[in-house]
Amino acid sequence: MSLKHSDWPARLWIVRHGQSAGNAARDDAEARGQPLIDIQTRDADTPLSALGRQQSLALAHWFAGQPEGLQPDVFYSSPFIRSVDTCRAVAMELAGEEVDIGIDERLREKEFGILDRYTRQGIIATFPELAEQRQRVGKFYFRPPGGESWCDVLLRLRSIVEVLRRDHVGDRVLIVGHQVIVNCFRYLLECLDERSILDIDAEGDVPNCAVTEYALEGTGDQARFALQRANFVAPELVAEAEVTRAPDRPTGPK
Repeated sequence: MSLKHSDWPARLWIVRHGQSAGNAARDDAEARGQPLIDIQTRDADTPLSALGRQQSLALAHWFAGQPEGLQPDVFYSSPFIRSVDTCRAVAMELAGEEVDIGIDERLREKEFGILDRYTRQGIIATFPELAEQRQRVGKFYFRPPGGESWCDVLLRLRSIVEVLRRDHVGDRVLIVGHQVIVNCFRYLLECLDERSILDIDAEGDVPNCAVTEYALEGTGDQARFALQRANFVAPELVAEAEVTRAPDRPTGPK
């Protein structure tokens, strides 16, 4: 399903950040069966890994190779360092050092509350009742103590959608965020329901620096804001940097 009305950006790209040091540390902890992810920074300050920096540059090179009318001219990012640095790599490649990036806290990672830094094994071992509750309620509605559900993330993103329709009609907008941000935007922009978005989520994780793209099609009463491609991995990511597919943070059993 596509959204009606013509008061949309001409084009919108929603991108997951490059691999972070936290992604790499989580993979290591999961592989070793450790309950906690060994990382000292808070989530907001966790930087890109060396591979993540390569991925961000490869993404920037792909955007630079597109026709000018298919390059973003407005840039937004989650305030988390890994997203800002990914967005900055693209923005500087296209617009130079003076480019303005809109840092918006509504684009931040989903908050995991008491489960922050725990691996799947750690959640089951340390918080068995919460793991059972999540299994029963489902990830769409489950809110860990001190954290957020997918619905909470959707609530804050709804106001971002209104900003796009109010302030960026006709613009070409790039948003860099996190895996759950990509999926929640899809829920809103494609008019999905719980089952549909969870089926998409179950197909696989959003690759680092993958591109989900929307565009305004048609004019007047026939105008529709519609999906062009989802989780697109640019050839440059394959050629210049390894593609990684992993969740941003552990979220307990499926």
